[in-house]
Amino acid sequence: MRIMILGAMGQVGWQLVQQAPPQINVIPVARQGTAVTFDLADLEAIPSFLRAHCPDVLINAAAYTAVDQAEQEPEQAQRINGTAVKILAQTMAELGGVLVHYSTDYVFDGQQAVPYRETDATAPINAYGYSKWLGEQAIATVNANYLILRTSWVYDVRGKNFLRTMVRLAQTRPLVRVVADQVGTPTAASFIARLTYQLLLLQARGLYHLTPQGSTSWYGFARKIFDYLKAQGYATATLEAIPSRDYPTAAQRPAFSTLNCEKVTAVLGAPLPHWEQVLESILVQLNPASCLD
Repeated sequence: MRIMILGAMGQVGWQLVQQAPPQINVIPVARQGTAVTFDLADLEAIPSFLRAHCPDVLINAAAYTAVDQAEQEPEQAQRINGTAVKILAQTMAELGGVLVHYSTDYVFDGQQAVPYRETDATAPINAYGYSKWLGEQAIATVNANYLILRTSWVYDVRGKNFLRTMVRLAQTRPLVRVVADQVGTPTAASFIARLTYQLLLLQARGLYHLTPQGSTSWYGFARKIFDYLKAQGYATATLEAIPSRDYPTAAQRPAFSTLNCEKVTAVLGAPLPHWEQVLESILVQLNPASCLD
């Protein structure tokens, strides 16, 4: 099986490359840093690029992910997360291959009081969420052979993410203030990659929510990171919980975006681990000094 991974140098893409089963022929693709390079913004070149490599499965781990910046350049976010995704879906349909695509909890408005199911109405409240919603709609319209995985609050031991930012700030500032009134589920990139391959082997198709069990606030997420550092003997900053109004951002975030993952749990046939358990397994792999670079 030939699997092409777009965004292979990103958090999820890199983990997909690392965790690829030995029987799979993986083609890692990124804008730079890989043997095969491609820029997803080059819309006109997408069909010929895919036809040249003809993957059995295309995993699109590339995306425009600058949530706040998207408010200033929504057209660029829609170009990458919407239009390009539609062309990927159309071309893979022509090739008879499978398209795996990642979406986000930000397609919801955060007004619900219980975890969101796949069938709940979407209503993105920021430009990034809207661009990802466009991608979902495009795939479902033009390609029946797809797997869309909505996930949330992605982090990893490498790259730019909340985990590494908190580890750096904990070591370099006297006080760190973190929002406590936005609730969701931290999700490790390695968890996403591992479950993606399991779902592919099970030939799962359609839309699924994919996060560990449980939920917390950004402050709760940070608290676990700080507690781990303290337990390892690191001097850490004072951590303070604040409301969103005290940390204004260009993009509005959903107040509650926990995802209901009962559908994917039923397919996998086993319970998903709790987010704290997944975080603990990642923290032991992390060198706190590496976050200071």
